[in-house]
Amino acid sequence: MTDVIGKKQARVRIKNLLLRAYIGIKEEEINNQQDVVINVELTYDAGDAIHQNAIEAALNYRTITKQIIAHVDGNRFALLERLTHEVLSIVMEHGAVQWAQVEIDKPHALRYAESVSVCLEAHR
Repeated sequence: MTDVIGKKQARVRIKNLLLRAYIGIKEEEINNQQDVVINVELTYDAGDAIHQNAIEAALNYRTITKQIIAHVDGNRFALLERLTHEVLSIVMEHGAVQWAQVEIDKPHALRYAESVSVCLEAHR
């Protein structure tokens, strides 16, 4: 099998991670958990993972997902912007991540709208 020349940049997507949190500033939002839908997209150099075919050489996106769940599920946040920033920070704590984008939806936050979302990104 021939090898492709160049960087082996992988794009990983964690799609529609559905969690519940206290999110908002109104009394109803402070007292009742609501759904939040988290989407993460990130890139990292997967050259070692491709060549070694070993989990130790890959970015462990399961670990990242578990960290996000532990941070968000059942916790309190006033602003969607702050929650999005905190989740992005968790992703970027992993040194192998070169670029990441986090979008968090708050379903039914506005009348007549399916959801409201905030999207933030960072890169090294």
